[in-house]
Amino acid sequence: MNLHKYEKIWLTLGSASLVLFLLIIGFAAFWKGTHPQSHIETIDPQNVEAHEAFKPENLGLTEVKNGQYVVNMVASAFMYDFGKDADGKQVERIRVPKGSTVLYQITSKDVVHGFQVAGTNVNMMVEPGHISRYETVMKNVGEFTVVCNEYCGIGHHLMYGTVEVYEE
Repeated sequence: MNLHKYEKIWLTLGSASLVLFLLIIGFAAFWKGTHPQSHIETIDPQNVEAHEAFKPENLGLTEVKNGQYVVNMVASAFMYDFGKDADGKQVERIRVPKGSTVLYQITSKDVVHGFQVAGTNVNMMVEPGHISRYETVMKNVGEFTVVCNEYCGIGHHLMYGTVEVYEE
């Protein structure tokens, strides 16, 4: 079989690109431990309260240590459950100081939801039976809207909240 010079060049470039991409994926998966977020830890979607992080008293914002926070929440039927405040009212706003590290942990009881803090790099798919986690540093001061970016039913537009990043 006789190949033209340009065919050999393109076959070589294509093969080299494929090998390079496979090496990058292998490096990320095996050396760095990169894997899909939602498949790290599973949970029973019918009994999310059995997991320590999603008990009603553990929902919402918790300061773990100075400058590090955890936000536990449950997505279900057109609302994000950030827990209740001291008066027993549903929390709709999370406040964190600028520069703090926040770990968002979320699961779903019913259908696939999205979790996006608009204007930041926080964007997750929330699947029933899985715990999704995303850790980020909140660098910019302001109010950021939390939205569900996966259509979850007729009340989808009612799923929102606010993350406020304030200057200390």
